Amino acid sequence: MSGNTKSTSTTRRAAVLLVAAAGAAIWFGNAGAQTPARSSMTQVLADIKARDKGQLAVSEEDGRFLRVLIASRGAKRALEIGGASGYSAIWMGSALRETGGRLVTIEYDPGRAKELAENVRRAGVSDVVQVVAGDAFQQIPKIEGTFDFVFLDAWKKDYKRFFELVYPRLDARALFVAHNVVNKKSEMEDFLTVIHKHPSLWTTIVSPSGEGMSVSVKR
Repeated sequence: MSGNTKSTSTTRRAAVLLVAAAGAAIWFGNAGAQTPARSSMTQVLADIKARDKGQLAVSEEDGRFLRVLIASRGAKRALEIGGASGYSAIWMGSALRETGGRLVTIEYDPGRAKELAENVRRAGVSDVVQVVAGDAFQQIPKIEGTFDFVFLDAWKKDYKRFFELVYPRLDARALFVAHNVVNKKSEMEDFLTVIHKHPSLWTTIVSPSGEGMSVSVKR
């Protein structure tokens, strides 16, 4: 965005990380209190990262940021497009349990979808996270209702098409969040143009990690 300085970017990133850290304290309580649920989730997240040779999972900072966004929004009807092995779904699922909401996460690759479902189960969030295997362009129209939170982390050149598919089903004040908008910006210029110029959106770009996320709210 025009007018930003290096100092402003550094300050904003620090603020985001502080908010994410605060969110961790809110949801997990004292750092020394290892509850069974926290211990299970922490172990599964670590296992996913250890096996993530293709670097498909979001960073830990991004996962914490998603959790804070969902919790602060009070989201109840969340959609994830591109679930990979479940790293981001587990972070979001932990927040949705607190808000009383649910997440539908869609993964195209059958093998990863199976792994995603197993990781969600092991992390103890299968009661709030529904895994759908298949092409998201075909599966999203089958999902009933509207969404108040959407996280997009799929094929980058399809971002604009996914946004256009989902936008009519966003509630007022819904959040639409997209991943890799900094490190893979060149692959989604059309999408970024749309969300920045859309008359019904307020959009900002944040970087909890170097990958970057766009955060848009439907006005």
